[in-house]
Parts: sequence; C-alpha cells; structure tokens
Amino acid sequence: MSVVGDGTGHGDGTERGDGAGYGDGTEHGGGSADEPGWDVDPDDESGVAVVAAVGRQIKAWREAAGMRACELGAQMGYGEDLVYKVEGGRRIPRPEFLDRADAVLGAGGKLAAMKPDVAEVRYPKKIRELAKLEARAVELLAYSNSSVHGLLQTTEYARALFAMRQPAYSQDEIERAVAARMARQIIFERSPAPTLGFVLEELVLRRPLGGKVVLRRQLEHLLVIGKLRNVTVQVMPIGREEHAGIGGLIQLLKFKDGTAVGRSDGAFGGRPVSDPKQIRILELRSGMIRAQALTPRESMAFVEQVLGET
Repeated sequence: MSVVGDGTGHGDGTERGDGAGYGDGTEHGGGSADEPGWDVDPDDESGVAVVAAVGRQIKAWREAAGMRACELGAQMGYGEDLVYKVEGGRRIPRPEFLDRADAVLGAGGKLAAMKPDVAEVRYPKKIRELAKLEARAVELLAYSNSSVHGLLQTTEYARALFAMRQPAYSQDEIERAVAARMARQIIFERSPAPTLGFVLEELVLRRPLGGKVVLRRQLEHLLVIGKLRNVTVQVMPIGREEHAGIGGLIQLLKFKDGTAVGRSDGAFGGRPVSDPKQIRILELRSGMIRAQALTPRESMAFVEQVLGET
C-alpha cells in the first residue's frame, strides 16, 4: 500500500511528470501536426504494457485489412501521425478512437472491447492506486485544511483548483486531472456502502476558490452529500481554542481484513504508513479532530448558514 493522497489537490498523483496531457488523443486533423492527446507515462509499466498491446492489435487489424495508416486515419477522421502513435503504444486512444477503428476495420467489436482496459490507464498511476485502495476500503476518514476533500468536490471546484497550480497546467492537463478526480467519486455508489467521514475547516467553506458561484455550488453539493446515511461531514470552526489537526491533513483507509493505510502531513514525514502503531497515532489524532469539530447536524446547519452568506 503505497499511495494515500488527500484528494484535495496535494499529493494526488496529478503533478507534472505524470503523463497528464488530457486531450482526447483522437483529434481530427491532417496528421501534419503533433496532435495533443493522452501521452503514456514511461514510468507506468502496467500502463505502457496495456497501451502497447492495444496498439499492436490495431496495427494487426489494419494490416490484415490491407490498409495504410493514412487510409485508416482518413476513414476514421484522424491524422496519420496519431494512428502511428497509437499503434506504436505512444498515445493512449480515446474510446471514440477504438469504436471508429473497430467499425472501419470490421473487427466485430474486438477492438471496442478493449475500452475498459484502456480506461484504467488513462489516469496517472498514483491515482489508479489510490482509487483501488478506496474501492477496497470499508471506512475512510479524512481531515482537510486547505480545500474541500477531492471526493467531495464538484467538477467546477476541482477545475478551479487545478487551474491555480504552479507551474501552470495546460487546459488539457487540467481536464485530465479533473476527470481522474471525478472518477474516484464512484465510491459513493458502492454497495455495500463504506463509512465515509470528512472534517473540513471553516475557512475552506468561506474561501471562494474559482469565484462565488463555484463556491455556492460546492456548498450545495456538500449539503447533498451530507444527507447520505453512510457519510458524515463535519466542520472545524475557526474559533476553536484546541485543535488536533494543526499538523495538516490526515487521511485513513481501513479494510475488511483489519489492515489500514494512512497519511498525514504532520506525521512520519508525510509518507503513507500501514504499521499498526503508526495507524493508531493517526486514528488518535483523527478521533480528536472529529470530537473537536461541530457535530454532523451542527455542521450541515453551519454549511447552510455559510451558503446563505455567500
């Protein structure tokens, strides 16, 4: 277990160098330009293998059909250069690319059937690892002190956060990072539902990241999520004289087999930990934070109050 991000825009695996280049990888064009797309992260061994295998299959079907890359690209509506990059395993194809290649090459659904495999490697490796941990977790506890936790963010709020990154992200990188974050929110649809507990700083609820309209929609979203029976959202008021979360964010993921993994900015050098002794320290701090925060009911009333003031 090597990845626990806070999901708030820090340590979430979407920093530069992760291969984040979200264009759809299937832009229409004459092939003369280096079309933007989902580049493959060379450090992502499993992702590289999947994309390479998909590329070989497309090339094999194209050659069996007696078509050149430029002909396939023309019939699909894409550039020759993109076809070569996908076939060479250097570009991650979008679902639309696979659908069109399947239809043009008469693959009978065999190429389109690869879409789920490709979907798994669209996002950075760290995000996939985090999503897998979240998919296994029976309980998630998180304290966020700089922004709304990623699992609670609206699309607009997440986009505003990524747009503020420095060095600046390109628009394609922003969109890919947002898509990766939104994909993790499938955790709310799991059955049986995991227990999810979040504590947010009051300041987070008042800081208009992205503008007041974005903040209002985010607050409205929190009110909706807070009504789910398996979710608790608590607020830590600014006026608290005692605060166990001064050290920074805390996140804990607990699993069915009794193991857990956690991370905190203020402990163990910010590294993910799974040793029971270290987990107990994070559990203690997390428990104190929840006890010092407003109750879930008080917190929802507080969110409504802030919404009315925004």
